[in-house]
Amino acid sequence: MKYILFLSLFCYFIPLVSIAQVTLTIEIEELRNNNGQLHLELSNENEERLVAITGAISENRCVIVIENLEPGMYAFRYFHDENMNDKLDTNWLGIPKEGFGFSNEPRMTFGLPSFEKTLFELINSEVKTSKPKYF
Repeated sequence: MKYILFLSLFCYFIPLVSIAQVTLTIEIEELRNNNGQLHLELSNENEERLVAITGAISENRCVIVIENLEPGMYAFRYFHDENMNDKLDTNWLGIPKEGFGFSNEPRMTFGLPSFEKTLFELINSEVKTSKPKYF
């Protein structure tokens, strides 16, 4: 009898769980060229990395789809790995040679933006667009 009650409750809540899952589509536009690949990391509000994805570039853009996320606060960062060496190349001053960017496209003056400036709330499935910064 307990098993039947548990199974009934479990089946009742399955639709609620599936409704709570959302999809985040990230479109990186205006890449300098189609060379290489794009590396992207998605983090939660506690700065814990949830997903690290490498995406293909076509027509100077990359589209990355992340499914089955719970509604919440997230941030992403990415870079255009033009030479496919899996790192963001910099010059001798530490200035990036390859394009990079963050969610919310925060303004950068001297150094990287704070994590808080890159956070966004994801409630429903959504498409976020971003354009990389090249020096």
